[in-house]
Amino acid sequence: MKNGLHFLLPIAVLIYVLMANYSPMMAGFVAVVSLFLASMLRRHSRLGPRDLIGALELGARNAVMVSVACAAAGIIVGIVGLTGMGLKFSSLVVSLSGGVRIIAILLIGLASLVLGMGLPVTASYIVLVILAGPALMDMGVPIIVAHMIVFWYSQDANVTPPVALASFAGAGIAGANPMRTGFSSWKIAKGLYIIPIIMAYNPLLLNGPWFDVVRTVVSASLGLICFAAFLERYLFRKLTWLEMGLAGAAAPLLFWHGFLQNALGLALFITAIVLQRAAGHPVSQEV
Repeated sequence: MKNGLHFLLPIAVLIYVLMANYSPMMAGFVAVVSLFLASMLRRHSRLGPRDLIGALELGARNAVMVSVACAAAGIIVGIVGLTGMGLKFSSLVVSLSGGVRIIAILLIGLASLVLGMGLPVTASYIVLVILAGPALMDMGVPIIVAHMIVFWYSQDANVTPPVALASFAGAGIAGANPMRTGFSSWKIAKGLYIIPIIMAYNPLLLNGPWFDVVRTVVSASLGLICFAAFLERYLFRKLTWLEMGLAGAAAPLLFWHGFLQNALGLALFITAIVLQRAAGHPVSQEV
């Protein structure tokens, strides 16, 4: 952290130029230039002429894969626009959900699951936001929240077998079975379906009083820990049935947008932690 602290400056620059209504391409260009300048601030991170040429070459190679994905997504987007499928899909989501926001979000999540099996993340986001974004905005969801909901759901492509690229990369690093890792990550990553619902009903994106935003971030984070512990039946050690029930009950209460529900969920979670710690430390075992 100490050696790379100066690389936080380009992130701040990127956020500033985006908030200043620069175009995405110009914002990306400014951020790259600021990243190069930031690297010059410390001796150990400075780029010489050879390093700069190597970085440009690596960037061009990495851009090929993204460019091909965006080109393929552009064809899909063009077909969607010409055939009117986007409007049809949006109206279908609205009619099937009956105007209920949470049902519409779950339907969009189901669509992202199907798209995630055959499209990379970038293409999945582009297609899904064109198809489903208008439906969310018709239900009163702010535009930034609608885009973030679709963005979160599009990440499911990283952990959806048989195209779970992030899972396969992790399995390669760990020397694990790729498909088994893919299905395990797909199960654990179902928090991806919870966070968009929290966004739709809570001030999670700085669109409310700061106290409510902080409370939502903290309670949602604890809720995800409870949810993962419940799915895996493991926290500090293997959960008993009582501890599993406490974690399972605490998770939805922590996700809820009411203060009393969050407090009750926190109490249940603390009780589960106390029971876990009181039983002693976990026993090391070979997996």
